[in-house]
Amino acid sequence: MIIVERVVKLFGSKRAFDDISFDVKDGENVVLLGTSGCGKTTTLRMINRLEEATSGNIQVAGKNIKNISEEALRRNIGYVLQHNGLFPHYTIAENIAIVPELLKWPRQKIMKRTAELLEQLHLPQDYLTLYPQQLSGGQQQRVGLARALAADPPVLLMDEPFGALDAVTRAGITHEFSQLEVLKNKTIVLVTHDIREA
Repeated sequence: MIIVERVVKLFGSKRAFDDISFDVKDGENVVLLGTSGCGKTTTLRMINRLEEATSGNIQVAGKNIKNISEEALRRNIGYVLQHNGLFPHYTIAENIAIVPELLKWPRQKIMKRTAELLEQLHLPQDYLTLYPQQLSGGQQQRVGLARALAADPPVLLMDEPFGALDAVTRAGITHEFSQLEVLKNKTIVLVTHDIREA
């Protein structure tokens, strides 16, 4: 599903990493584990073309990402950020609906998918009218995951998704996420510096 082949990334004259290669099979979960500043997040950002590789090739679903428009590529990749990346001025329903609306899904289909995701992620339906700051950190992280999964992408990139949570909450939610049916059969690349989370 994902092939990263001999990728080099330079920031000016600084070499972020050199000659990195790995592949992720369809439905496989891979963890990029390392210290802060080692290039984990940059690698994720290159897979969905938020950053461009200096050299080397990246393929997603058998296609070189250089030959796919950024928008088309990102429609098939869910991206979960460390600090959830929710828009504070959007309700929970509006946050989850962003990608389906860009894809011009009918309103009924968006509402049905949103309701399904809330149920699967153990969030009450009455949260739809709330704003992110009205939820706990763990609840916001679930909403961030719901938004990433809204258009049912085959690939999910997770950038330290539990890093902003305290250790006790992180341990609980990591275990809970590992059991979620909605994540089964997804190809997932998870970035973390925490060996227990990995």
